[in-house]
Amino acid sequence: MKVVTFGELMVRLQPYNYERFVQADHLEFTFGGGEANVAVSLANYGADAVYVTKLPAHAIGQAAVNSLRRYGVDTSKITRGGDRVGIYYNEKGASQRGSVCIYDRAHSAIQEATTADFDWDSIFEGVDWFHFTGITPALGPNVVDICREACKAAKAHGVKISCDLNYRGKLWTRERARAAMTDLCQYVDVCISNEEDAKDVFGIEAEATDIYAGEINREGYKSVAKQLADKFGFEKVAITLRESHSAFDNGWSAMLYDVASNEYCFSKKYDLHIIDRVGGGDSFGGGLIYALLSGKSTQDAVEFAVAASALKHSIEGDYNMVTVAEVEKLAGGDGSGRIQR
Repeated sequence: MKVVTFGELMVRLQPYNYERFVQADHLEFTFGGGEANVAVSLANYGADAVYVTKLPAHAIGQAAVNSLRRYGVDTSKITRGGDRVGIYYNEKGASQRGSVCIYDRAHSAIQEATTADFDWDSIFEGVDWFHFTGITPALGPNVVDICREACKAAKAHGVKISCDLNYRGKLWTRERARAAMTDLCQYVDVCISNEEDAKDVFGIEAEATDIYAGEINREGYKSVAKQLADKFGFEKVAITLRESHSAFDNGWSAMLYDVASNEYCFSKKYDLHIIDRVGGGDSFGGGLIYALLSGKSTQDAVEFAVAASALKHSIEGDYNMVTVAEVEKLAGGDGSGRIQR
């Protein structure tokens, strides 16, 4: 299986342990970004994962490229140019204190890229799947244009397209997001959303659900998935369901709706004690893409994706560094992570 993902790869700067920005005198330096995280997951599962972006030709841009290469991601389609690698500062939450993310992405190489920077017809030769998220078009109208050109080329090459809505209010307004994503979602086959994104982007929400109270109404999410599928003609809709009890402790599960069979499959729920939440949704997306390309059933696909994501919450950094065997062991167990003897 060959999968292309497209987005922004950023420098991640983070205080050690659970220090606050205002008290930190050292920052950890790593890399991450939604679609890059998906590519790393897929490469670790043995897929041919190709990551597309634009990065400067200087040493920091090269370090970003190298961070993907070490996990087997194909970086040959990355365009080099521009002056900046985008940055995000991450302050990890603890107990009742939530995490804080501060972006420094203006004028990054990908934010100033144009449609001329990417030869999508060449990129999509022999490709099975294309993935992007709502974070990428949020970077600017020019990047919306790039995403549209990528989707058109993917369709012309018979490539399946998935999109994680991933609304980020720090990057654009709901109105801009709705206009752009309504345009782009006409090309999408598999939509990934969560409790908030469907509401923020398209005004679609589940009734009788309070994500902050930790209450999940399954029937409400069936309705959300069906409304999304009916609106855009999606083949499948996945919705991740997070029950937030504290910064450390979450309930984590998901639903996958298959339109052709009218099948709604809910995964088992994991009680997470979180080491690092960043990349949790991306690891779900990577797991789902791998499972669907592997021919897994709707139920088995959502179980694999949720197990992959549960494991990611135990790993520092953006990237999910687990194997297929580790994911399948958890998905096939009781969800506790205990060794089954």
